[in-house]
Amino acid sequence: MATVDECRAALDKLAEQFAELDPETRTKHVVDRSLSCRITDLDVTFYGRIHQNGLEPFTDIPPEGGRPAEVRIRIYSDDLLSMVNGELDMARALLGGRVKIDASLGDLLRLRKLL
Repeated sequence: MATVDECRAALDKLAEQFAELDPETRTKHVVDRSLSCRITDLDVTFYGRIHQNGLEPFTDIPPEGGRPAEVRIRIYSDDLLSMVNGELDMARALLGGRVKIDASLGDLLRLRKLL
């Protein structure tokens, strides 16, 4: 099991990887959405925001207003690290139930183009 700090670092790395996407891809496939990433085995949730300019840093402080995130991800800590490091394919993780994403169909299709 990974630590909370390792998961935070993995999410920071994910934001860096997202920043490397070309602007045309982001413009075409990204809409402004709130995110939550629940690390199930650590019982911690990180919150962030995705938009055309990038992926904002994740924080463990819930956004004001108490509204649920528009895209909710649930994953084990080790699987998060493996996915961010390129050792675990997102599609296989989804199909195998290792990661669960609750989002609208449109958001799922957009995310598929980015991952």
